[in-house]
Amino acid sequence: MMKYADLIEERKEELAALDTVDAGKLFSLGKTMDIPNVANVLRYYAGAADKIHGQVLKMSSELQGYTLQEPVGVVGHIIPWNFPSTLFFAKVAPALAAGCTMVVKPAEQTPLSALYYAYLAKQAGIPDGVINVINGYGPTAGAAISSHMDIDKVSFTGSTEVGRKVMQAAATSNLKHVSLELGGKSPLLIFDDADVDTAADLALLGILFNKGEICVASSRVYVQEGIYDEFVKKLAEKAKQWVVGDPFDPNTRQGPQVDKQQFDKILSYIEHGKREGATLLIGGKPTGEKGYYIQPTIFTDVKEDMLIAKDEIFGPVMSLMKFKTMDEAIKSANNTRYGLAAGIITKNLDVANTVSRSIRAGIIWINCYFAFDNDCPYGGYKMSGFGKDLGLDALHKYLQVKSVVTPICNSPWL
Repeated sequence: MMKYADLIEERKEELAALDTVDAGKLFSLGKTMDIPNVANVLRYYAGAADKIHGQVLKMSSELQGYTLQEPVGVVGHIIPWNFPSTLFFAKVAPALAAGCTMVVKPAEQTPLSALYYAYLAKQAGIPDGVINVINGYGPTAGAAISSHMDIDKVSFTGSTEVGRKVMQAAATSNLKHVSLELGGKSPLLIFDDADVDTAADLALLGILFNKGEICVASSRVYVQEGIYDEFVKKLAEKAKQWVVGDPFDPNTRQGPQVDKQQFDKILSYIEHGKREGATLLIGGKPTGEKGYYIQPTIFTDVKEDMLIAKDEIFGPVMSLMKFKTMDEAIKSANNTRYGLAAGIITKNLDVANTVSRSIRAGIIWINCYFAFDNDCPYGGYKMSGFGKDLGLDALHKYLQVKSVVTPICNSPWL
């Protein structure tokens, strides 16, 4: 695994370029962030691989007992298209460390880097048959993984709709273990005491990073009424300076959407927002002469029953709303079928503590956003799924516990 990480780091520009041509991701961030990070994820779990152990049990009768942590077996990983490298290794690295073999299906939109990772695994000395990359479509290759009688676990990241199908297939086949990281409609709560400039930067980053194609995007932004007007003005100024264009250009901050289907879906939601009565503050249109580029889009006067405030759009579209009290903000934040992430911006520790404990979401960022770390588990509540990626929690989902018990007679210690 260490060798594997080294080989990936040596080829970071090639790998970043593959994700850029496949997914429209920024090349500058790929080579400085995404690819170096996946090498570090591999190293993190390589360090955990020889530290997997069970426990000696304190039995109540004349028995000696202990537990073993054993690999769950063959794992099927189904990877989404928005972070082809990051999510490949968020699943593959802990499964490798746990001792599992695996079949990996990358998204049909973004197959290239996964094939290269399979090649590099062989170069690193990982035995044949341990990492198997299979390209294909969800209804065929993905369905085959979910329903296969010889696959012991499936780990899926993608939409809630497809997550249901994965669970159904697992249930009707061999009751394989399932972990799901699904959709999100994450709230960002900005309180009156926040620095408006910093808050505007975080709000824009939260929705425009990776062109909004990120499951934890802060697509619902709630601002306390005391700073709302000032915040809206600052946000619009900053959004106008956001550079959309060629993802290979180092000055670009937002590349194209992944494909025409996603491009059309986002524009359709923007039209929904207009029809339902939300006010278009900025953006709302395609940009550029060719390609699937969309302007940073911000709606104000959004009501919580509007489609743009309820559905995961997966694009650069923000719904901006106002609140009066902390209790009102908490109620609004939880008014969603999802529970993947949330952000809080405040200088008040009591507010931060109360709100972070009141929001039903798998990760809460206070005065920051997208603060991921290899040691920090990440996953959803409610219809955002279950099971964690990253941290030691991710390692344990690829392990199962076996108890071993033997009689021990006439022992002075029980």
